[in-house]
Amino acid sequence: MTFIAPVKFAIDLLAVLLLALGIKGLSKVRSAREANRLAAIAMILAAFGVLLNSQGTIGISINSWIWIICGTLIGGILGALIAKRVPMTAMPEIVALFNGCGGMSSLLVALGVALFPSADSSDGVISESIRNFSIVVSLFVGAITFSGSIVAMAKLQGWLSTPSWTQSKARHFFNILSAVLALIGGIYFSIDGQNGLVLIVFASSLLGIGVTLPIGGADMPVVISLLNSYSGVAAAAAGFVVGSQLLIVAGAMVGAAGLILTQVMCDGMNRSLVSVLFGGALGVGSVASGSGGGEYTNITSCSPEECALTLEAAEKVVIVPGYGLAVAQAQHTLREVTRVLENADIEVTYAIHPVAGRMPGHMNVLLAEADVPYEQLKEMDVVNPEFPATDVVLVLGANDVVNPQAKNDQTSPLYGMPVLDVQEARTVFVVKRGMNAGYSGIKNDLFDLQNTSMVFGDAKKVLGDLLLELKELGVGSKG
Repeated sequence: MTFIAPVKFAIDLLAVLLLALGIKGLSKVRSAREANRLAAIAMILAAFGVLLNSQGTIGISINSWIWIICGTLIGGILGALIAKRVPMTAMPEIVALFNGCGGMSSLLVALGVALFPSADSSDGVISESIRNFSIVVSLFVGAITFSGSIVAMAKLQGWLSTPSWTQSKARHFFNILSAVLALIGGIYFSIDGQNGLVLIVFASSLLGIGVTLPIGGADMPVVISLLNSYSGVAAAAAGFVVGSQLLIVAGAMVGAAGLILTQVMCDGMNRSLVSVLFGGALGVGSVASGSGGGEYTNITSCSPEECALTLEAAEKVVIVPGYGLAVAQAQHTLREVTRVLENADIEVTYAIHPVAGRMPGHMNVLLAEADVPYEQLKEMDVVNPEFPATDVVLVLGANDVVNPQAKNDQTSPLYGMPVLDVQEARTVFVVKRGMNAGYSGIKNDLFDLQNTSMVFGDAKKVLGDLLLELKELGVGSKG
């Protein structure tokens, strides 16, 4: 069995390299799909390497193999069904759930090692101390990740609202108490080696709930990124627990990538991570404290027919997608509209704000599902200088990310947040169901501007009507 060690080393090395390439490829829309496949292959190799090592060192009984095979089949079938059937609007909830599953997996691994230590699990005081510390970290972070992810999923799904007490100082007392109890449990386990586990898991789960429950929908992209980072940290700690270098490396990579993405999301919202986690929901009390309140005084509404007439005469059009587009499942209808415009030699691009939607990259995935060319997707920093030369901007279900208050009103809670400068275009059409505020809860000054017209209605219906009007005008039918 001496060949097992070099074979496992080769498998682990290949898995790490594929995972690194996968994470790197996810940074670009064009390579994201292939990168996801590489990361999946890396995880399969990693699992095979762990099984190979276990078989070569302690052996795996027939009963163990039955459990492993059954678990693999059940998890694989459930994952495939979810991936095939989940609608695009529920993708953020699924991502949050998967983060929670990762945290729970690490928690169960650490719990299993703590409750059923093998004969060779410790070889000296230092190794046992590292093992116990790693178990405590894995339990602590894993429980926070799982409970926080479930709360995030429930809030995104609309099953949970933000309780009033979570916007008061009581939530800080609750969180501090939970953290202290978890610390006591960790110290107790380090001394005793067995007891304290229940207290760690219970208190950490409460802490995950207490931290996530006050966070509003506007901050959900940050929370999902942070929970993804937590799942990586929990996995790395579990790697120390079971002595798997591959799990340590993979967990550290996921944790670092998630933390970097979290910082990108915070920069995109002009929010610090501390304010997201401990400041409550964005926009709470903002109408009272800032100048974001008040009534609209200069609203201009128009029909899809008027919008079509303006688009017919345009040379450059920019689409700004938002969560309302995902809710209406209108991405395919939008693609049909843009094809008509492109056939008329009208330049069409898409302006992607980093926090548009409810998770990082939500709009990119949504538009990719409708076969929108990658080249047409432009990030905020690239597209903002192009708005003054843009004839028409079509805002679909976006709100706070196009609010001029972020640049013009120092009293606004949005002030300083990077936004899309759509107001600088010649004409702006905003498709919305009504005049409800975005997640920040404040008025959008864009709607009052002279070059802005509101097209009220469901995004899918409005775009369908717009498509019919463009075809009746003969747009795109020439040549």
